[in-house]
Amino acid sequence: MIKQVRIAIDHGNRNMKTVNHIFTTGVETNDLKPGRGIPFLEYQGKYYTLSNRRMPYQRDKTKDFRYFALTLIAIAKELEDNPHIKDGDIVRVKLPIGLPPKHFAELYERYEQYFKGRGSIMHFSFNGHNYDVTITDVMAFPQNYAALMYYVENAIEIPKLVGVDIGGFTTDYLMLRHGNLDMGCCDSLENGIINLYNSVSSKIRSEYDMLLEEADIDSIINGMTQYYDDRVVSALMQQVQDFVTDLLSSLRERGIDTRSSYIVFIGGGAMLLKDYIIASGKLSKYRFVDDICANAKGNDLLYQLQECEAHD
Repeated sequence: MIKQVRIAIDHGNRNMKTVNHIFTTGVETNDLKPGRGIPFLEYQGKYYTLSNRRMPYQRDKTKDFRYFALTLIAIAKELEDNPHIKDGDIVRVKLPIGLPPKHFAELYERYEQYFKGRGSIMHFSFNGHNYDVTITDVMAFPQNYAALMYYVENAIEIPKLVGVDIGGFTTDYLMLRHGNLDMGCCDSLENGIINLYNSVSSKIRSEYDMLLEEADIDSIINGMTQYYDDRVVSALMQQVQDFVTDLLSSLRERGIDTRSSYIVFIGGGAMLLKDYIIASGKLSKYRFVDDICANAKGNDLLYQLQECEAHD
């Protein structure tokens, strides 16, 4: 039978997110079928296995086919959860996606065309399940805005609502004035959690001859300091504090006053740095959205609203 579904995806630099799933943007391509017990995507004669080692930053993800493979895996994970999808079904997928505000105007048409492909049926398998999928529609939305629309129901009442989405390689920010987007305060800083990781790793390696993985940095930031050298912990915490100070100062330079605006922090990076952001003393009224899939859910909501408008 022909089934129709909507699957929203947030193609992050650090993690892939759908409404219900999150996994690292890491994938390995193989010509040979992986060993028993290893989940894999099989598509066009190649095998793709997920990895905890994320891929290098790609501003334009249409230039790396591995992101298309990750998209198919994201679709497969959502279809696995759907009790209405059966073997032999032809699944027509509507695909809401997101882009950083800074790159939206430049890339949204390219993304929509790339992920839609030719509209033909794709045959692939994942976790032992076979799928026949055609992507019938792709619509891109600005990240951060999507999450705000999903989580801030009273946006129209707020004089200055600012969304700050701290991602892997970018920090997206935008301002809504009584629910209306202020294009003069909407952009992306080329600075995110991965930049912090690289800075910390380089400093600790050069000064203490110690190799810290990203997971180690996360552990220390999250308070598991008892497993690491005190000097390293102190140096790392100072770097994190400096990173947060510089980030909030960069927002001020771009016209965002974090004391006179209602700030909503979004993204995994914001949650990781939450204690440091609050301790900065540069906030007045704020909220942290602790849902790392917020942008994917926002993409899904905005797509539904677009469909409703089209049918009116």
